[in-house]
Amino acid sequence: MDNSPIMIALNLVAAAALLIWAVRLVRTGFERAFGGELRQWLKRSTSNRFAAATTGAAAAMFLQSSTAVAMLLAGFMSAGAISGAAGLAIMLGADLGSAIVVQILTSPISALTPLLLILGVVIFLRSSRRSLRQVGRILIGLALIFLSLDLIREASNPLAQSDAAKSTMAYLSGDVFTAFLLAALFAWLVHSSVAAVLLFATLAAQGVLPLGAAVAMVLGANLGGAFIAFFLTLHAEVEVRRVILGNLVLRGGGACIALGLLFWLDADILPGATAQQQTLNVHLAFNGALLLAGMLLLKPSTQLAGFLLPVTGRASTEDNRSALDPTVMHHPARAFACAQRELVDIGNRIEIMLRDAMPLFDSFDEDVAVKVRSEQRTISRMSHDLRVYLSGIRSSDPNEDTGTRAFDLAGVATNLESGAEVISRKMVSLARQKHLEKTNFSDEGRRDLSEFHDRVLRNVQHGIAVLMSEDVGAARELVEQKETIREIEQILERKHLTRLRQGLAESIETSAIHIDVLRSLKMLNTAFAMIAYPLLEEQGELLESRLAGG
Repeated sequence: MDNSPIMIALNLVAAAALLIWAVRLVRTGFERAFGGELRQWLKRSTSNRFAAATTGAAAAMFLQSSTAVAMLLAGFMSAGAISGAAGLAIMLGADLGSAIVVQILTSPISALTPLLLILGVVIFLRSSRRSLRQVGRILIGLALIFLSLDLIREASNPLAQSDAAKSTMAYLSGDVFTAFLLAALFAWLVHSSVAAVLLFATLAAQGVLPLGAAVAMVLGANLGGAFIAFFLTLHAEVEVRRVILGNLVLRGGGACIALGLLFWLDADILPGATAQQQTLNVHLAFNGALLLAGMLLLKPSTQLAGFLLPVTGRASTEDNRSALDPTVMHHPARAFACAQRELVDIGNRIEIMLRDAMPLFDSFDEDVAVKVRSEQRTISRMSHDLRVYLSGIRSSDPNEDTGTRAFDLAGVATNLESGAEVISRKMVSLARQKHLEKTNFSDEGRRDLSEFHDRVLRNVQHGIAVLMSEDVGAARELVEQKETIREIEQILERKHLTRLRQGLAESIETSAIHIDVLRSLKMLNTAFAMIAYPLLEEQGELLESRLAGG
């Protein structure tokens, strides 16, 4: 191997890049294969702070990312399904879960790398089922993590003999604050504290990083990891931002306190037989101690976050804003881009309507109902204006076809408007009827509706993502979910009929409302699934009424 400084740096950076990508590969595999189950599990396990923390830890272990858990959590909190205290407990548990993942990935399980890679490739290439293909993706990602760690070890070997590298690392060992900040920045840039900690621990094992610097950098990775979710949720609702801020204060503040302790402790007394294990043990112990302290300080931390992020009222001017620019109607590419942004805005408004509508079945609020109806009228106006705008788009090139694209986008607008009407006119009316009749769903029936609502909400978000990205793979998944939702709706109707046969009073009293809510949610899901059809048809991936095989 060429041991020139340039090649050493290039090989090390490439190995680190593979590690970062492999960690993300495993995470996306779990999200796509088991995301729905993880979401439901997360939502149910909030009966107390300890159950919430355990759930957060397990979810982070599966997803290999506490940030991914934070993103799942954000959706539930926006819908009011999880309280602030439970949300913070979940995040603290997720921090510990990500530390456990690092321990697992550096264990002797790496000897299974060839088997994981072979199985992963075979499953991914030979399976027609999407969930099985994602299992193959997970196995490939795990194998690549182990391979990347081997590459990091091999690439860093020459550094252990380099005088320049030794002097640089010695400086970091003497200036742990700089090492701490550099590591925090690195973890934030790569959006993975797991990958950052694995990299630092591996460099410590090779003797490249002195133990003191490695520990400081692992603590810095914890601070950087807490900042990732903070920046990703800057525009989320205040309840979500309070939880993420509380986690940042506890995890980031704890990392700073632990860094201060480095000045008073002799690194040689840290538990572990090797520098790598000592570094990883500090990481695990830190997050374990953080969880214990967080459980004790859960209420004060939640109150502090509420004080730092109060709810402020502000006049909204969104109804008067539009992405439709009449000055570009003779430039089709720019005009269609404006129309697409307007559709995304409509989709976002419908998502908020759906989140607001479901809690009305638990406690009807006339002010919320009025707000939902008002939003539906706004969406109807936006949809009408958008169709008029699309009809006026003209090209100076007589050979350029603008009609097909305009027709497709107008169809999407009509479908989204229909979805908004389903929420405003059907679901809100059903919630009001239930309130006036003073009836209640059975516990099992309410849970079924809540989980079905969550699945549809996830598909609404998926549809908005397809609108923004026009990703063909994501569009295929959206259409596949349409059939999945139809099957789930039939299963839930059969479960409801079973409860009726059992003579359950709550099910009998709310039977018509229960069935209508299921069907309304299915209709809304169909409205958003239709977003994918023009894109798939353009790519030749539709065979009349169903997806083309492939």
